[in-house]
Amino acid sequence: MLFSSEFLYGLFPDATKQQEFAISQVNTDSRMDAPGSLFIPIRGERFDAHNFIEQAIAQGASAALWDRSVPVPQAASDIVLFLVDDTLEALQKLAQAHREAVNPIVVGITGSNGKTTTKDLVTSVLSEKYEVLATKGNFNNHIGLPLTVLSMQPSCEVLVLEMGMSNFGEIELLSRIAQPDYAIITNIGESHIEFLGSREGIAKAKSEITAGMGEKSILIIDGDEPLLDFHHEKEHTVTCGFGEQNTQKLVIEQTGDSATVFSVNGESYSFSLLGTHNVRNAGYAIVLGTQLGVSKNKIQQAIQTPAMTGMRMELLEGKNGSKIINDAYNASPTSMKAAIQTIQELPYERKILVLGDIYEIGSESKRYHREIADVITEKSAYVFTIGEDAEEISAAITNQTIQSAHFPDKASLAEALLPLLQEDTIVLLKASRGMKLESILDTIGIMEEN
Repeated sequence: MLFSSEFLYGLFPDATKQQEFAISQVNTDSRMDAPGSLFIPIRGERFDAHNFIEQAIAQGASAALWDRSVPVPQAASDIVLFLVDDTLEALQKLAQAHREAVNPIVVGITGSNGKTTTKDLVTSVLSEKYEVLATKGNFNNHIGLPLTVLSMQPSCEVLVLEMGMSNFGEIELLSRIAQPDYAIITNIGESHIEFLGSREGIAKAKSEITAGMGEKSILIIDGDEPLLDFHHEKEHTVTCGFGEQNTQKLVIEQTGDSATVFSVNGESYSFSLLGTHNVRNAGYAIVLGTQLGVSKNKIQQAIQTPAMTGMRMELLEGKNGSKIINDAYNASPTSMKAAIQTIQELPYERKILVLGDIYEIGSESKRYHREIADVITEKSAYVFTIGEDAEEISAAITNQTIQSAHFPDKASLAEALLPLLQEDTIVLLKASRGMKLESILDTIGIMEEN
């Protein structure tokens, strides 16, 4: 049982009837089989889930929140409806109340890049000692985060919440619902700059994660990012990074195509992810795990083979003995540059960069794409681009030893790649989610048999 009818009556006293029941899950999708559920119909510009209450009841709803401005249909007379002014706000209120009732340790994670990777690493580390619930998929917004909170069982000890946003005020709302005991700001990049105006604006928006934190809550930040300097003098801030000024100093000791060895304040660790940026993400998880009493051996065990969300620096087998790094889940200028620099340092004879459009970076998009070429060196033999603005990358390559080309579609790009795939070749796939660049794996990759 998630909560009882008494819990709901206490929060939403205006109900169509009084009767006892128990809620085992919260649901916003009337199509889902959800016995013993509380159905919460969300209203949007083009839809109103109140219209599907009969279907929700057929799928097992025991009760529902209900916008008092919407007439109650006869089909809903057999269940309890809690009348509210706004079902979305009521969802968020219910989530906050459930968070307070269960009272787990809450970890909030935000940042321009690396949120999901950090969330996965934190979850792996803390699961060595605690019962942990973490954000799944893209449930990191004003609807998804409350639903994640409301999926938390009473036995949950740690709740790990990823917090995304596209504008000011959104992280603040999520933080006030979650009330983090620990928060991590992974970095400040350029994602959503078209809405926030500047990297300074992005830093301000990400820093809203502190809005719901208590006086003794701990904030862990990228200590190498000058735009977060204003947090440094706060009593409960922990800085993590490669610079000497950090309270938790990272040092990369050894890199390879299957493991990275690094230290945190002199304590060495090895893990399976590639790239300097992922060392930083692992650093956050190690710092947090240490704060919460996870032993070094358990932390090492957790980060060596963490359960990771797909398409994030994912090493795959390609045709003819080649290797593919699938990092096509999403992209920003910062993360694309980091991925390129990582590939260029790997011990492969031939390196091929396949780069697509970066979305949501505003009117300066073409400039941001051109600047990607600044980090591409002769260590990359080929640069293949696809997309409207990504053509700026290949066009900006001036090094004559690098073969660059732009393609009108993924089929022609994959066809050009195939003859280049051989042993000692590694291919990077990197673009924003909307490009669906990973679809070329059907042509260039080795599909695993189930």
